Amino acid sequence: MADQREETGRIVVGVDGSDSSKQALRWAVRQAEATGGVVEAVTAWDFPQFHGALGWLPPSSGDEAALEARARKELDEAVEEAVGSQPPVEVRSEVRYGTPASVLLNASHGATLLVVGSRGLGGFAGLLLGSVAQHCTQHAACPVLVLRGDSQ
Repeated sequence: MADQREETGRIVVGVDGSDSSKQALRWAVRQAEATGGVVEAVTAWDFPQFHGALGWLPPSSGDEAALEARARKELDEAVEEAVGSQPPVEVRSEVRYGTPASVLLNASHGATLLVVGSRGLGGFAGLLLGSVAQHCTQHAACPVLVLRGDSQ
């Protein structure tokens, strides 16, 4: 049986390496520290849009492993940069296959809170809310906090 802290205090954070996602991670760690929760830093990996260029080709297992390893490395670096190597609460790093929105929506099941930055790495800088953040606010299985940074 999972301990009560994990069931009631899991804060999921979408991390894509952007400044906005690192701010969201820092906020989530402070919140978990105040509430006795744990933080689950989640990133998604997917095959590039034009994988197989001349037609759809199933990926080789080497491609899959390399893409997942790169996502893990980038997540680990973002977590270290945002909260250091010894954060004050447990921070679990999760790398999952899929689109960012679908991965975060799946991770939101059973979570106390989902935290995302207002803008990620893609899209148009002038938008107030990114597509992933918007999709999460509309479909997550738990409350969602969209963190807007000071520079936005």
